[in-house]
Amino acid sequence: MKKELGRAYIALAIVSFFWGTTYLASRVGAQHMPGLFVAGMRQFIAGFILVSYFLIRGYQLPDWKVLKKISIQGILLLCIANGLLTWSLQYISSGLAAIIAGLVPLFIALFSILLLRYIKFTKWMGLGLLVGFAGIVTIFYEYLHQLVNPVFAFGVLLAFISTLAWSFGTVYTSKYKLPIDILFAVGLQMLIAGIISLVVCFITGQYTNPLHSAVVSWYALLYLIVVGSLMTYSAYVFAISKLPPTLVSVYAYINPIVAVALGWLLLHEKMTVNVISGTLITLAGVYLVNKEFKKQQKPVIKT
Repeated sequence: MKKELGRAYIALAIVSFFWGTTYLASRVGAQHMPGLFVAGMRQFIAGFILVSYFLIRGYQLPDWKVLKKISIQGILLLCIANGLLTWSLQYISSGLAAIIAGLVPLFIALFSILLLRYIKFTKWMGLGLLVGFAGIVTIFYEYLHQLVNPVFAFGVLLAFISTLAWSFGTVYTSKYKLPIDILFAVGLQMLIAGIISLVVCFITGQYTNPLHSAVVSWYALLYLIVVGSLMTYSAYVFAISKLPPTLVSVYAYINPIVAVALGWLLLHEKMTVNVISGTLITLAGVYLVNKEFKKQQKPVIKT
């Protein structure tokens, strides 16, 4: 029990830091290839590697009932959430996308109340939600003049829809324990999501010949496959299968800070007083909501 709990916390630490770095890689990739195509390639290749590994070891594909749940999880977390977020990075900075994604714990709180029905909404949760959104307003004051640009506004909308899908998918995933190896399920999620995403890309014309793309985009895609999917997403699914979703969501405190810092250092993205203070205010709101959740729910290990 303690060993499993220790592994779950290590997985959460990996998610907390390394997922922040993937915003930078996704931004680089989305500047040279369509963002949805980058996400589809990432999920398909990573999923193919994981599924092949388990099939070679003699694992059998699960029945349709289990496969259906895996598919729903993959569509919510990867096709919609990750796909739209990567697409948004064609139009907005990696730091801004990460800050919007930092609202995940707030929406997890709302979806948990609606779907899990064991959490009561309190005044402190309400205060946390207000503070969190106040932080977002502070950040967007810096980008107010850009919101009249339809392309920029579209990118922001994609990021918000992505955040909603990820939050709902996280709560949905926590409700159902799949009767197969966790990493095998992760591989199937990624493979199914990758196939669906790439089909959508070819139908809508959002694809390109990777061989004609800049070398840097290949490095970005390789990083996303190995670090973003095989390592970090696997760690995330493992953590969410062992720990309460509200506890796992603490990664959202660290991801935006890592993403904003790297975007500023390596991509020369905007770093102003409004961005810094807005990020801190947003994280304060997230903290208030999570603190209230922890009072009502003990982090019990799942078996």
